[in-house]
Amino acid sequence: MKQLKKKGKHRRLDCRNDFISSMLLLAPYLLLFSLFIAIPVIIAIGLSFTYFDVINTPEFTGLSNYISLLTSDEIFLKYIIPNTFKYALIVGPGGCILSFLLAWLVTQIPAVPRTILTLCLYMPSMVGTLMIQVVWKTIFSGDQRGILNSFLISHGWIDMPINWLLSPDYLMKVMIIVALWQAMGIGFLAMISGILNVNDELYEAAYVDGMKNRFQEVIYITIPSMKPQMLFAAVMAIVNAFNTGWIGPALSGTNPTPGYSGNLILNHIEDYAFSRYEMGYAAAISVVLLIMIAFFSKVAGRLFTEKE
Repeated sequence: MKQLKKKGKHRRLDCRNDFISSMLLLAPYLLLFSLFIAIPVIIAIGLSFTYFDVINTPEFTGLSNYISLLTSDEIFLKYIIPNTFKYALIVGPGGCILSFLLAWLVTQIPAVPRTILTLCLYMPSMVGTLMIQVVWKTIFSGDQRGILNSFLISHGWIDMPINWLLSPDYLMKVMIIVALWQAMGIGFLAMISGILNVNDELYEAAYVDGMKNRFQEVIYITIPSMKPQMLFAAVMAIVNAFNTGWIGPALSGTNPTPGYSGNLILNHIEDYAFSRYEMGYAAAISVVLLIMIAFFSKVAGRLFTEKE
């Protein structure tokens, strides 16, 4: 009996020590998560129910910010929401699909050129703003010296240069092109890792069972085997799609963009927070943005989470 009691005490001590060790390992993450994610989100939610102009003490206003946003904010309802959904629904899934296709193609070549090509494809996500100023504004310049206008005029497809970056008809299209080009971020690297880590024996077994081509290989083996990486890439693509409001002002050189054609929900938040100093209203918009990202991330989770 005494030996059993001693064993029980030792087990409890071991469990307690394991728990303490686990908490010590998690402590840095929990601290950073609280400081940079949890606490700011809680503060934003709290401010969204107030009128706060930075100078005076926040004044509780209940749901008035949300009511105004969803009923009387004409710019938000007429331009921001349609622009944001159009942009996100193309750039999010489009960026994810493009990342997968390029990741699959990259993994088909030998290791050394694969590393070089991966770096070249990943680089746009690191130098996006610089490349917009140097390359994309040169390509889409609105005069005859612009690369695209020069090409179209020389082939007789247009008579006059098109002001791509200041025209409400074209700015959103250019933004989507630039965003898709810049979509090769960390999700792209995750997909490469997922493809390279698929067990080769699965492909061999599938060909023995009657699989006939590379397309079937991708659909039935590659994608199902890398669902965690696909989920991560999808969530990163969604976050990136809602977080690239800077592209429109960077391309057009104006904020707001001409006719609000390139303004997204992030630009609306910045307008009210840093131009009008209506922090409570800006916080309400940011909460709406958070809900939108959470909803689309949940949809992505349903698509790519492995079913037991």
